[in-house]
Amino acid sequence: QVQVVESGGGLVQAGGSLNLSCSASISGFRFTTMGWYRQSPGNQRKFVARITGNGFADYADFVKGRFTISRDNAKNMVSLQMNMLQPDDSAVYYCNGVPAKIMWGQGTQVTVSS
Repeated sequence: QVQVVESGGGLVQAGGSLNLSCSASISGFRFTTMGWYRQSPGNQRKFVARITGNGFADYADFVKGRFTISRDNAKNMVSLQMNMLQPDDSAVYYCNGVPAKIMWGQGTQVTVSS
């Protein structure tokens, strides 16, 4: 069964850091562009960052310079290092393919206090 499992969220003060992880059971993972998305209450899910199978990354403007996406193809994992977190970054973070064709996981909650 194709699935993703996110972890690593938590509560952090503004200016702090968190590292999110995603384990993906996907056939052909190394060829799949993977991404992180987030959704806060009352808002639609938004794209945050993506990384191609060979490591090229790009980011939404609101996280550029603060977040870094990476992947380990040997372990079928994708990570998101988040620095200089702000309260507006509070959301449930999800990983999925780009485009998002995999069943959504539970996500991981990130809460940034001011």
